Amino acid sequence: MLGQAALPPAPAVKDSGVKETEEGIPVTSDLVIQKCGACHTRDEKGNLSRISWVRATPEGWAQAIRRMVRQNGLQINAEDARAAVKYLSAQHGLAPEEAKPVMYIPEKRIIDETLIPDDNIRTACASCHAFGQPMSWRRSKADWALLQNMHVALYSQADAQYRRPATAAPGAPPRAPGTPGPVVGELALEYMAKTAPLHTAEWSAWQSRQRPARVAGKWLVAATLPGKGKFVGEMIVEPGPAEDEFKTTTTLTSVKDGTVLKRTGTSIVYGGYSWRGRANVGVGEKAAPDDMTRESRETMWVSPSLNTAEGRWFWGFYDEFGFDVKMTRVLAGPAISSVAEDALKVGAANAKVTIYGDNLPTTLTAADVHLGTGVTVKRIVSQTATKVVVEADVAPAATSGQRDVELAGATLEKAFTVYRKVDYLKVTPETSMARLGSDVHPKGYQQYDAIGFENGPDGKPNTADDIAVGPVDVTWKVDEFMAVYNDDDRDFVGKLSATALFTPASDGPNPARKFTRNNYGDVWITATAKSEKDKFGQPLTARSYLVVAVPAYQRWDQPEVSR
Repeated sequence: MLGQAALPPAPAVKDSGVKETEEGIPVTSDLVIQKCGACHTRDEKGNLSRISWVRATPEGWAQAIRRMVRQNGLQINAEDARAAVKYLSAQHGLAPEEAKPVMYIPEKRIIDETLIPDDNIRTACASCHAFGQPMSWRRSKADWALLQNMHVALYSQADAQYRRPATAAPGAPPRAPGTPGPVVGELALEYMAKTAPLHTAEWSAWQSRQRPARVAGKWLVAATLPGKGKFVGEMIVEPGPAEDEFKTTTTLTSVKDGTVLKRTGTSIVYGGYSWRGRANVGVGEKAAPDDMTRESRETMWVSPSLNTAEGRWFWGFYDEFGFDVKMTRVLAGPAISSVAEDALKVGAANAKVTIYGDNLPTTLTAADVHLGTGVTVKRIVSQTATKVVVEADVAPAATSGQRDVELAGATLEKAFTVYRKVDYLKVTPETSMARLGSDVHPKGYQQYDAIGFENGPDGKPNTADDIAVGPVDVTWKVDEFMAVYNDDDRDFVGKLSATALFTPASDGPNPARKFTRNNYGDVWITATAKSEKDKFGQPLTARSYLVVAVPAYQRWDQPEVSR
């Protein structure tokens, strides 16, 4: 890995013919100059070729160092590699505002990307990997061109992709006869140079604001684990062996059943805001794949104020299990982290609302707690410094939508939802993939939830103003996705538990299947509400499309060719 050195040092990079015209970012680290300077030439301004004209996330720089080790003979041990990533993430990194839209890449989320502007850019940049991969970098225009050249040299399909004729934009005037149009590679180069340039206002501002992330102290944690619901707790962050390294002790409690998890770990905060850590409960053998006590990786975006953080703590061979996490730093005054209830129904009487936080007053009256327009707090049921329980009524005329919670000067925005009815369901994720496996190739699992929605003010489902109500009690089943005649995938691809955890079947030829096929296939995961009905009085239903694929027989080291 980062510490390996299997090849002799490579000669200096030859002149590529692509000339830099933009101002570079000088490299000032003696370690980086020593380790990288043999191949990356240094100019009179202190710029190192290529390195001074790119910026990237910590994962991007770690990926680049691995490539240099494996392909170009870089000799570097793990300690020096970590120090290089720290320096490059800070001085040649991304500003927080640049990194946040692509956090789903280090968080290992599988999502439908919304960053891709059109099919031309999709063809050039997202046919082989997530578009968040290039958008996790900033480069000069010349270096974007060099990156295209590298793809052509290393990946055989890249040249064909770049040379595809571009699709004309809607309403664009027709070209003159015989005039060749642009290819997608040209448009991609133009787009990336404009959208992800080396020099940006965000980076300039962050360079002057950047400071060590002094995050030691007590943090409130609000987390959600698909299939298991909400968790609340706290993280104690203590200084580690270096200024940007920390030790953590976390306690999480399930709102649903009171299960308590105690985790200890370590973390590094790169560039003043990029939290990367590992934590373990340390309770012995973990049997179930979704066991919450497995070692997990922590990836979070810390706000520039250093008072909030959000991200994902995940585990599994394919990173498929994980907590969605929000953290709030505990300061001198009251703080609110979470509300146990997802939603209150219009007209509800004596509804319980449980508020979690820290430094909460223990002498509150009903008048001190505010739950938003149309929700009236009637009495305090119980109160401690970390938990307040109240009873409230929701007016019959209350407007649907999210509500803030406020007490003693502390506020939690969009803490819960007021709704009239559940109009439709969504199964999340709406599209998904699992992988067959065996003792040799680990399985890739999938966990589902059923979320209820109210049509928003426009009265139409699946529009931007719809209101998420929260998880709905449902029954689950696997249905056939009819792709061919006599489709039988449902019988072979795997099993779905009562709690919507899909466990794929074993890999390898199956004599019970026609043509002795493997157990791959595609199916529907269907949820049927137990009590919510449609306008015809029938139970609400929803479904997710699931592809059960063969194992990943090769684990790619480079993430740009693995997603």
